Amino acid sequence: MVRSPLFYWGIPLATTAILVAIAFSVVEDQTVRLMMLFIAALELVVTPQILKRAE
Repeated sequence: MVRSPLFYWGIPLATTAILVAIAFSVVEDQTVRLMMLFIAALELVVTPQILKRAE
């Protein structure tokens, strides 16, 4: 399970989708929304690398 690419990309995709959904549906402040989208993009790039190293 841990060696599967679906695991490496599934977790960050799920959390990124949740962050983007909250950013566009709940948050009204543009600055906070942009910060949340930046964190979501960072999550999508960094988390798979961390999970591969943890193997």
